[in-house]
Amino acid sequence: MVRRGPAPLALAVYGALSFVTLGVALARDTSPVATEAWLELPDWSRHVVSVAGGAVLGAATVRATRSFVKRWGWARMLHADLRPAVRGAGDATLLVLGVASGVAEELFFRGLIAPALGLVLSSLAFGALHQLRGRVGWIWAAWAAVMGLLFGALFFATGSLLGPILAHVSINVMNLRFLRDTDVEPRKPRRLGGLLGQA
Repeated sequence: MVRRGPAPLALAVYGALSFVTLGVALARDTSPVATEAWLELPDWSRHVVSVAGGAVLGAATVRATRSFVKRWGWARMLHADLRPAVRGAGDATLLVLGVASGVAEELFFRGLIAPALGLVLSSLAFGALHQLRGRVGWIWAAWAAVMGLLFGALFFATGSLLGPILAHVSINVMNLRFLRDTDVEPRKPRRLGGLLGQA
């Protein structure tokens, strides 16, 4: 049976986060998807460069995730601890959650918080809010903080949030499916019955 409970709550949280961000931006008369760029780029090219950078960042992170899970024990441990949350979820559910979380978190942390607190502090806050209980809590928080730095650097470099949104959404959707479909925990061998089981 597919567990459907967390999905509506998560969507409500992400919806509220987006609503708050857009409301604050409207009240301040600022754009939640643009900021002053580090790079001197023509206005028409900022979004193009941002999207291109987001595509590269997303693809590289998805590839790195699979490599880390294959090579490193801490990544397999994190994968195993996170997997129960999405085991049995359908493709549509993962797609909606991946898009909603990617858009909402980028609007809030990069579009709203980063210009106010700066790249480093906003990334640390992003990591702290991904803290989990258990053996892998600090690993997940550290991973989120690093990704926050990368998303934020792309945002500040280009002045456009489109690239970070693309990267975040693509990473979420692809890695949620990988998380659901890949069992990294070794299966315990069955004991054979009778005389063979005692050999």
